[in-house]
Amino acid sequence: MYSSNLKGFILAVVSSAFIGSSFIIKKKGLIRASVNGPAASVGGYGYLKEPLWWIGMVTMVIGEIANFVAYVYAPAVLVTPLGALSIIVSAVLAHFLLKEKLQKMGMLGCLLCIVGSTEIVLHSPEERSLSSVQEIWELAIQPAFLLYTASVVAVTLVLMLYCAPRHGQTNILIYIGICSIIGSLTVMSVKAIGIAIKLTFEGTNQLKYFQTWIFGTVAVTCIITQLNYLNMLPISSLNKTHIRGHKPANILPNMDFWNGSSYLYHHSIELSKHGPVLALDTFNTAIVSPIYYAMFTSFTMLASAIMFKDYSGQSVSSIASELCGFITVLSGTVILHSTREPDPPLITDLYTPLSPKVSWYIQSNGEWKQKDEDGSTPNFLTVLRQDYFK
Repeated sequence: MYSSNLKGFILAVVSSAFIGSSFIIKKKGLIRASVNGPAASVGGYGYLKEPLWWIGMVTMVIGEIANFVAYVYAPAVLVTPLGALSIIVSAVLAHFLLKEKLQKMGMLGCLLCIVGSTEIVLHSPEERSLSSVQEIWELAIQPAFLLYTASVVAVTLVLMLYCAPRHGQTNILIYIGICSIIGSLTVMSVKAIGIAIKLTFEGTNQLKYFQTWIFGTVAVTCIITQLNYLNMLPISSLNKTHIRGHKPANILPNMDFWNGSSYLYHHSIELSKHGPVLALDTFNTAIVSPIYYAMFTSFTMLASAIMFKDYSGQSVSSIASELCGFITVLSGTVILHSTREPDPPLITDLYTPLSPKVSWYIQSNGEWKQKDEDGSTPNFLTVLRQDYFK
C-alpha cells in the first residue's frame, strides 16, 4: 500500500471505530437518562444532563475529524466504502454491552464487510499529489467534471421541485437520491478544503485564493441541502405506532451533524429520532441504510474518478477487484441490517399512555364491557385513556 494511502486507511478505520462506538455510548446514556425522566424518543431532554451521552458525542466528533483528515491523505474511492466498518463496530459492541443479539447471518455480514474492505484497500489507487488549491480548481473545471456537476444540479432540481412534492413520501429513492447525488459534490469540496488546510499548515497559505472560499461555499450549501432532505426522509423502525391525525412529537436528537456526507450514512439509523419527521411508518431503516450506502458511495466514487482521475493508470483487474470489494461490502451491509433485531416500539402519540392501559367499550345500552384480547368490535366505541376511570 502507498504511504499516503496507509495514513488515510488508518484514519478511516480509527474514524469507523470511534463513530461506531459513539452510537453505543450515546445509547447507554439515553437508557440511563430515561430512567429518571421522559425518553428522548418522546421529547425528553434529560439526556443532556447525562455525562455518558456527552462522552458519546465527543467520541463521535473525534471520529468525524479523523474521517475528514482521511480524505486529505487517501482517495475517496478508498475512504468512503470503509465507512461501513462503523456498522460492524456498533453491531459487535451492541451484542456485548446492550445485549442486542448478533445473529449468525449478522456475523456473516460483518465478515463480508471485512473481506470487501480488505479487497478495496489492496487494490485502491494512489492518492494524487497536489501542491495548491489552484491545481484542485483546475481539476474541478475540466469539461468532464463540469458536465458531471451540471448533471447533478439538473437531476437534483428535478427531484426537489417535481418528484419530492409528489412522490417523496411513497418512493424511497427520492430523498435518498437527493442526498446521495449532492453528497458526491460535498465530499469533493470537503476534500479540497482539507488539502487546502493541510498545505496552509505546512507553510503555503491557501486561504488567500478565492478558489478555497468557493469550495467552502459549495460544501456548506451541499451540507445544508443534504441535512434538510435527509431530515425529511420518512424512515423508522417503528411500525404503525403513529396514529394518523396526530402530529408526531418534535423529537430532539440523538442526531448529530458532520461537515461531510459520509457522516450522513453513518447516522441514517438515527434519523427517525430527529423531528420533524414527515411520516413514521413508511420505510424501515433496514431498507434505507443499505440503499443510502450503495447510492452515496457509488456517486462519490464516480465523482472522485472523474475529478481526480483516481483510476488513471490502474489495470482493469485492479479496478474490477475494487468494484468487487465494494459489492461485497454492500452485501455484508444488507445482510447485517436485515438481520438486526428491531428496537422496541416507541410510542409517539400523545394520547397513548406509557403504562399498561385498560381498554373498555361502551355498548349502545350504556353498559361497560372490557376489551377482548382478540380485538375490538366495530359497533363499540373504544376508550384508551385509563385516567377516564380514575
